[in-house]
Amino acid sequence: MFYLLAITISLLTCTPGEEVYAHYGHTAIRVQDSETGLNWVFNYGLFDFDTDHFYSKFVRGETYYELGIQDGYSFASYYEMEGRDVYEQVLNLTDSQAVSIFEALMLNYEPVNRTYLYNFVFDNCATRPYRLIRQALGGAIHSSYNALDGMTYRQVLNRYTDPRGWIGFGINMVFGHKADVPLSGDMCVFLPDQLMYYIAQAFLPDGTPLVKEGHISPFRPNHVPWYGTWYVGYSAMIVFLLLLTLWDRKRKHFRWYYDLPLAVLWLSLFGISFFLANYSIHPFVGFNARILLFPLTHLCVRLLYLVR
Repeated sequence: MFYLLAITISLLTCTPGEEVYAHYGHTAIRVQDSETGLNWVFNYGLFDFDTDHFYSKFVRGETYYELGIQDGYSFASYYEMEGRDVYEQVLNLTDSQAVSIFEALMLNYEPVNRTYLYNFVFDNCATRPYRLIRQALGGAIHSSYNALDGMTYRQVLNRYTDPRGWIGFGINMVFGHKADVPLSGDMCVFLPDQLMYYIAQAFLPDGTPLVKEGHISPFRPNHVPWYGTWYVGYSAMIVFLLLLTLWDRKRKHFRWYYDLPLAVLWLSLFGISFFLANYSIHPFVGFNARILLFPLTHLCVRLLYLVR
């Protein structure tokens, strides 16, 4: 049992990192008590790479994350070491509201509760703190933030992972039509920086700002250099196939065995797409016609051999 006398609840927002899973930033909750010296960070984003079949489970959407407690200074030092900023928003809560959030966090931290099935959109490191804050405020958070209203999930996510890069291309390739649903209201808070903006413009029923103090700044967008874009790879493939086709025409002999590695690659992509569309529980995964771009281009260029 903890007896907190001067409790403060803060929302922490961490800027993106280099790893793919860190492209969207991170969110945590900080609990401080000036009387007891308590300084804990509750982190819903912990996972174990050493879990059996981690990557296959991640692809299927069966990754389990857990809530961890870290010392506030250690948490800040880790992100400073990675060259990532941490923005803090101190929430304007009553003592009872702050205590209710702390008690809910401690309940979530119990061994039977701390592990949860991670969902990129509906249950992640940002949505869980948001729900706790909303619950403490009586079930609703009113905010004037609406910068993303009308944009689709796909359009919003493309702001964090450059769609011109291979990673962005792959993500858009496996996303189906569900990713094209437009956002409104608080649907954006699954992204750490959007939760930060949403809370920054939130207010209590009497009009008082929800954030008592804090400094925030926009995330820097992730840009892929021109030589790392999928356009370059696509163009290189076309040039290679054109030269191969012209050489085949000149020799009057179609060398199909050069096409075999590419055909295997396209079949592998179809297999992965079919598997994800039918067996993944990720909310946005589904068939996308973009997967046809490379194999159809390959087929059309090679058919030039038959043109007389």
